[in-house]
Amino acid sequence: MRILQINSVCGYGSTGRITADLCQAVKADGGKCVVAYGRKAAAQEVQAVPIGSAAGVVLHGILSRLTDRHGFYSTAATKRFLSWVDGFQPDMIHLHNIHGYYLNIELLFRYLKEKELPVVWTLHDCWPVTGHCAYFYSAGCTRWKSGCHDCPQRKAYPTSLFADQSVWNYQKKKQLFTSLENLTIVTPSEWMAGIVRESFLGCYPVRVIPNGIDLTQFRHMDGDFRRRFGLQNKKIVLGAASIWEKRKGLDDFIALSELLGDNWQVVLVGLSERQKAAMPKNILGICRTDSIQKLAELYSAADVYVNASTEETMGLTTAEALACGTPAVVYDATAVPETVDASCGAVVPCGDVAALAEAVRRMQKDEVSCRRRAEAYYDEKKQCMKYISLYHELVSQSEGVERG
Repeated sequence: MRILQINSVCGYGSTGRITADLCQAVKADGGKCVVAYGRKAAAQEVQAVPIGSAAGVVLHGILSRLTDRHGFYSTAATKRFLSWVDGFQPDMIHLHNIHGYYLNIELLFRYLKEKELPVVWTLHDCWPVTGHCAYFYSAGCTRWKSGCHDCPQRKAYPTSLFADQSVWNYQKKKQLFTSLENLTIVTPSEWMAGIVRESFLGCYPVRVIPNGIDLTQFRHMDGDFRRRFGLQNKKIVLGAASIWEKRKGLDDFIALSELLGDNWQVVLVGLSERQKAAMPKNILGICRTDSIQKLAELYSAADVYVNASTEETMGLTTAEALACGTPAVVYDATAVPETVDASCGAVVPCGDVAALAEAVRRMQKDEVSCRRRAEAYYDEKKQCMKYISLYHELVSQSEGVERG
């Protein structure tokens, strides 16, 4: 098989690692895979092709902020890329995040419709079904079910400074995204699958394949974190995010640190320098790291992992913590509760910091049960094989139609 994946990044961040892992799996299966990316690529043993340039991303971002028509620029870059795709001749195209200021979705979907290739689309957020935003749960917005208008999150990603084109965006996306005959939607959680079924994409088949993690790297790993920061006699509550925005629960962590008392230390990973400087003294802030070993050491050092996010399509950091033997306490919001059960964590009402603190104090570290949960549901190799099986199934069906 010749598989082309398209994503905003490659080998970087959660979706970037997923695309790189899938490429390796296709290669091991005897096929060929290329990742076309928009903004950033990390060193990986996969073939990666950039779409456009850094300057093009900046220009697309500026125009989106001025017009609220994100995804409808990068015309020249997209045309050059689609010309390259003709030369590559893929048997299937796997879409991931096609937003991110790098791709013209109108040109892309016209091309996909014309070529009639099987397409898999993994939805890592809710942007494909809305007229603007990537997340809507916290805003309590349900306009995406019937038709976006008067967007309450116009200034959320992808930010629009002036215009509200949510009506136009919604109708245009609906027209483009439902134009394909051979599209299969994949979601990383049952919650996200439910969102898809209620949206205009509900006419397509949906498969649930949770995001996988490399269990050879995310495992219990001894380190000197406690010694370096003088935390030998403290219990550690860990939180991690690639970007600490409001939906990740930063304010709740601050409140939690005040409730837990002196025997506990809240540690937050992924803070910017500005956020670190603004943290109270009872929170230890650490900047983002792309080192899986360092992340695994932090997860392993913690007594409890807390996911206070209110909007996730899965909650990958929770799975990573479990793989390292650390139990998790999560909010009962969106897909996050699906990551834990009573053997390895607890679910508390969304926004109830007092309940969060109580669950943290009760939690006992059972490394075996946590690891068992990760192995059962989030093994990267198992998840990749589910995708490989799906690829074979859809390519075989497509070839059968052509022969017929």
